[in-house]
Amino acid sequence: MGKQIPSKSTIQRYWIARPGNLVVNPMWLVGGGIGVSQVTGAVSPDYRVYKLGSKLFPPFIHHLLRSQPYRDQYRLYMRAETTFDRRVSKLNFHPMPLLIPPLEEQRRIADFLDSETARIDRLDMLQREALELLGERELAIRDGLVNGLAQKIGEVPLRRFITRIDQGESPQCEAFPREDDEWGVLKLSAIKSGRFNAKENKRLPSGEEPRIEYEIRPGDLLVTRANTPQLVGDVAVAYGKVQGLLLPDLIYRISLTSDVSPEYVAQVALSGRVRSLIQSTARGSSQSMVKLRGEDIREWLIPAATSTQQESLVREINQCTSVIERAANTIRRQLDLLAERRQTLISAAVTGQLDVTTARRTTAQLS
Repeated sequence: MGKQIPSKSTIQRYWIARPGNLVVNPMWLVGGGIGVSQVTGAVSPDYRVYKLGSKLFPPFIHHLLRSQPYRDQYRLYMRAETTFDRRVSKLNFHPMPLLIPPLEEQRRIADFLDSETARIDRLDMLQREALELLGERELAIRDGLVNGLAQKIGEVPLRRFITRIDQGESPQCEAFPREDDEWGVLKLSAIKSGRFNAKENKRLPSGEEPRIEYEIRPGDLLVTRANTPQLVGDVAVAYGKVQGLLLPDLIYRISLTSDVSPEYVAQVALSGRVRSLIQSTARGSSQSMVKLRGEDIREWLIPAATSTQQESLVREINQCTSVIERAANTIRRQLDLLAERRQTLISAAVTGQLDVTTARRTTAQLS
């Protein structure tokens, strides 16, 4: 594979990667953190950069080392002094055998995979565009209903209904989710576009005492406190198996009076009128991460609806968006299948289980 390239960067300690160099992120090899660079640039000193030998065709090596058999090997070699520094060491990575056919065969395999993965990537892009259109449709439906109600009955600040705003804490946790009756701390990704996912959590290390007052309860209204400008202030109502889940530092829990339901507030908070307010009030020194204050949330304007009107709005939005969500789930399954197909194709080609010459002729006939 060759020796690691010394840095010539003007940025002290950084490595320089050039076209044709193999770049390795030892902490994310299992997730595909390895590949051949197509551009010149500086990478973190935690990365590794290699110059490939003359018997190696870079595009082939790119596919080979990202294939599933190699990812499985990386998983076996992941080690760490602590849970938070898991990586594949050079001592394990360097002796790893390479399945290398003759150079001309490497070229044929790489050309085939470049063509076929480009075809899969185009399908993936079309599916993602369809998913985005469904999201826009959902937003339009919600905005129409919320705006119509606001124009009909007027608005009041949310502060009238807030009794308490809790901000949790984020102790150092394991990198994997909790199991069974273990304690876990919610991740920001537990709240996404108004939907709550209890599986998005990090396991609290054994011996770490949980702060019971931060345990999530069914029906809790949760609001993300910090994120990118597009995602900060995302909301969801907690449901499902939440026992043993803890509120982190980056998520607020909003306690409300009995005059307003958390589901109603969540739907209004997802509307364009509140999202615009959130993006105008969120603050931060960097546009990659901004924060929302509890006082900002208190100023959200919501339609002054009765309990009956609240229930009607939530029911109507859910009826309309449930159809969209079913279509979106179908697309997400298609995306998963495309990703699986891509990985299976690469693995079969680089390991010799697939004759790319025959496969290319078959693909051409079907096109």
